[in-house]
Amino acid sequence: MTRIRIGTRRSALALWQAHHVADLLRAQEPGLEVVLHELTTQGDQILDRPLASVGGKGLFVKEIEASLLRGEIDLAVHSLKDLPAALPPGLCIGAVPARGDPRDAVCSPAFRTLAQLPHGARVGTSSLRRASQLLALRPDLQIVSVRGNVQTRLSKLESEGLAAVVLAHAGLLRLGLGDSATQVLEPSAMLPAVGQGALAIEQREGDASVTARVAKLEDAATRVAVEAERAFLAALEGGCQVPLAAFAELRGELLHLRGLVGAPDGTVMLREEGELPVPDAAALGRAVAAALRERGAEEILRPAR
Repeated sequence: MTRIRIGTRRSALALWQAHHVADLLRAQEPGLEVVLHELTTQGDQILDRPLASVGGKGLFVKEIEASLLRGEIDLAVHSLKDLPAALPPGLCIGAVPARGDPRDAVCSPAFRTLAQLPHGARVGTSSLRRASQLLALRPDLQIVSVRGNVQTRLSKLESEGLAAVVLAHAGLLRLGLGDSATQVLEPSAMLPAVGQGALAIEQREGDASVTARVAKLEDAATRVAVEAERAFLAALEGGCQVPLAAFAELRGELLHLRGLVGAPDGTVMLREEGELPVPDAAALGRAVAAALRERGAEEILRPAR
């Protein structure tokens, strides 16, 4: 095989990510032809309703995964946070490249930081996870649902009369919009989404030619971190219908994981954390999820099912 077909969404950020992976593949194999196939997903088409009300994470990947299973493309590049905990039979994550910034960012030209927002300020976000944590920090805020690509959500600062929007910092940086971030929120204040800042290269199981190529793009530290986070997600059967967050990082020989389940209105915020040796990444995710269940997370999760 001297030609690789990459499936991607059409948004500017998705195209940046696909071109980034294409460049990595060409760099390791000069002469390799890499072709992008731009696809439209249901998540790209439904922009007038919050994700939580129309099906959550899978909306951004189903059509691309179907194309992959039909053999129309050889691999797909996703924001890892868009991938549900369980992949369709026959597909796997072939590689996880080095992670970008996992943090969230406040974009507020007039007020700069969350603390400086006036009482009752209108803040835009498309994420229940962000909304819940924002309201836990600032119960007075008015959360406004904003959908669309990064540029569209930034434009709603003016068109919707918003004091701020909260977006993934990695996306802003990748699009050359880093100056739009007026405050970057540390995980202690705003725990990121599972896999935030990381990319997933999805492929068909057993495709030896693709496996050999994409395996060289793997970043071991990122892989173990997102393995713990995704095990946490799977154990809680989480999607976009409930505020859920997790972030893992290496601390010497140990992998440290912080996990959160919150009420949509921010009035209940359950947090747990733990550490285990790196080979036990998945067990760590399950252990932190179990600790949250013991503290009552099931009562928050049940209404979303």
